[in-house]
Amino acid sequence: MTIHDRESTPPVATSKGSRRRFLSGAAVAAAATVAAPAIVKAQGPVHMRWQSTWPSKDIFHEFAQDFARKVNDMTGGDLAIEVLPAGAVVPAFGLLDAVSQGTLDGGHGVMVYHYGKQTALALWGSGPGFAMDANTLLAWHKYGGGKELLEKLYASIGANVVSFPYGPMPTQPLGWFKKPVAKVEDLQGLKFRTVGISIDVFTALGAAVNALPGGEIVSALDRGLLDAAEFNNASSDRVLGFPDVSKICMLQSYHQNAEQFEVLFNKGKYDALPDKIKAIIANAAEAASQDMQWKAIDRYSKDYGELQSKDGVKFYKTPEAILKRQLEVYDEVVKKKAGENPLFKEILQSQIAFAQRATRWEQDTVVNRRLAFDHYFGANAAASKL
Repeated sequence: MTIHDRESTPPVATSKGSRRRFLSGAAVAAAATVAAPAIVKAQGPVHMRWQSTWPSKDIFHEFAQDFARKVNDMTGGDLAIEVLPAGAVVPAFGLLDAVSQGTLDGGHGVMVYHYGKQTALALWGSGPGFAMDANTLLAWHKYGGGKELLEKLYASIGANVVSFPYGPMPTQPLGWFKKPVAKVEDLQGLKFRTVGISIDVFTALGAAVNALPGGEIVSALDRGLLDAAEFNNASSDRVLGFPDVSKICMLQSYHQNAEQFEVLFNKGKYDALPDKIKAIIANAAEAASQDMQWKAIDRYSKDYGELQSKDGVKFYKTPEAILKRQLEVYDEVVKKKAGENPLFKEILQSQIAFAQRATRWEQDTVVNRRLAFDHYFGANAAASKL
């Protein structure tokens, strides 16, 4: 039928009864149409106030904002997360309590910052990871039983939170020093900053350890309260001012070889969200996890170069003797803690079982890229001839 035909077709006659039924149905539909927007409008978007454990200028706070932006965009504004920097509401190390108690609706940090609450929390990032990198550790968390163990762990300390570990970090430097560290004995007596199980490891290596949040480290170095310190990466360390107080950075270490970030929600606030929003949050965490890795590769590599070319920093590789001693000391530390804490032992055994399988596959399968790097960018510099 053409448009002309439809327009010229006479209306179909209806009985009074069918007309009354039609008008009644239309009234119901109209009422539903009016009521539905009213309900949405009455509820309105859910606003959440969060805090990160990072200074506002740190790239880590940017990562926190990136996660919030993804959630806000994916929910179409139905969930609006505002992220404040460390100290805006509570100190960085007070995040878990603040979220659990509902002072904050959520937050962004790392689990090693809760080490004082339950030492087993540091197993999500503080240590050698049993040869796993941070991405493999996250694979254990999602598919190897880590998620269930973390829920059990938080329940054991009465933490009213829902946790989403995400964002695997590259291996962190040994730290910033006044002079290069050549042997284990060079750590003896140093006033050193670190966190998590690394506190116990560096203490056993002879250092006098002080756990400080990121925003306080450089001022402590400047005032002589610390002799040396580690934080995380080239971008964070540069913007926080490490090259202003030290020109020596030792790269590669096992003390925080496999760390990741954590997104925390107050459990009551999270449970009240619609299932659709919860699904978006879970998927946003995974999307942000990958995006964070890409951004980190881009920014860290640029800042690594500029720390040398513009800030005069000299980088040294941590001697193998120190790396080996770190592993030996770590084994002693976790063995002791496993003997004191059954949940610590349970998590440790779960990680070891997963790591033995996953890292064997990785070592056998993934080619060592050092040969390719030397070929293209080493002495022969094949890349310059292409």
